[in-house]
Amino acid sequence: MSWINHITRDDFNRARRKALLAQLGALINRSSNDLLSFEEVRSHLNVRSQRHLGQRTVPLTQIVGSEGRYADFNRQFAPRHEATRFRWMSVDRAHHEDVALPAIELYKIGDIYFVKDGNHRVSVARLQGQIDIDALVTELVVDVPLGADLSMRDMLLKEEYSDFLAWTGLADLRPEQQIEFSEPGGYLALVQHINAHRYYLSRERGADIPRDEAIASWYDNVYMPVVEVLRESDALRAFPGRTEADLYHWIMDHRWYLRERNGGADPGPLVAVDDYVRLFGRRSLAAFTERLVRGMVDALTPLAGKQA
Repeated sequence: MSWINHITRDDFNRARRKALLAQLGALINRSSNDLLSFEEVRSHLNVRSQRHLGQRTVPLTQIVGSEGRYADFNRQFAPRHEATRFRWMSVDRAHHEDVALPAIELYKIGDIYFVKDGNHRVSVARLQGQIDIDALVTELVVDVPLGADLSMRDMLLKEEYSDFLAWTGLADLRPEQQIEFSEPGGYLALVQHINAHRYYLSRERGADIPRDEAIASWYDNVYMPVVEVLRESDALRAFPGRTEADLYHWIMDHRWYLRERNGGADPGPLVAVDDYVRLFGRRSLAAFTERLVRGMVDALTPLAGKQA
């Protein structure tokens, strides 16, 4: 059986080379190539419930973390340490000899998966070019979206989002909601907007407004009208890397400025969005920079002539 030992040894060495090259690439790009820790990700989120989904066929690219072995493999499940060699080679042997292995066990959170049992089987499957794998899946139900590009740097934003949804109940009130920021701190501003909306709504009606009603009213009558204008005007193209929630936050501040400038008259979402994009969008800033550079050149040209 020396031939199988030779094949599995070569496979493991190839997997280790992939891990080393991926680590080098991560260093060059200043990015992370680490598996996610299931416990750490779970600790940042409000888990609404847990349920067993039974056996499923899961895309391997959606498995991005592990419950206990996240330090032993990289994000592509290539082995990081020699200590995994013999266990890895035994699983690889089973692959080459067509020995059926039991389904792995996974946790599902959002659209991503974490290995509960079967890390080496996932690693071998990835090296051998498999597309998917059979797994017994337990889902942890959360309100925030999680995708395969998730990193631990994203988790502060996800935690804020999760806390915002828990406080507002907006995921139940408006299941279609999708309010994500590109920087921390935005959800606190939304809470302030909701409280202000509830206050003015109560004054308008002369009665206290129930909390859920105020939150739904803010979403329907304050947040979404701005977002709809953003979508209709394709305004996000002028702000690369930003989100609808980012622009909503900034435009509401700008809308307040326009209201003060106009003697208290609300310009409405359409005018506020148009004016903000005109002033601060990518094209506007590029034109401003060009004018600034041209002005500096014009100012320096006479001085250069005098020195000559």
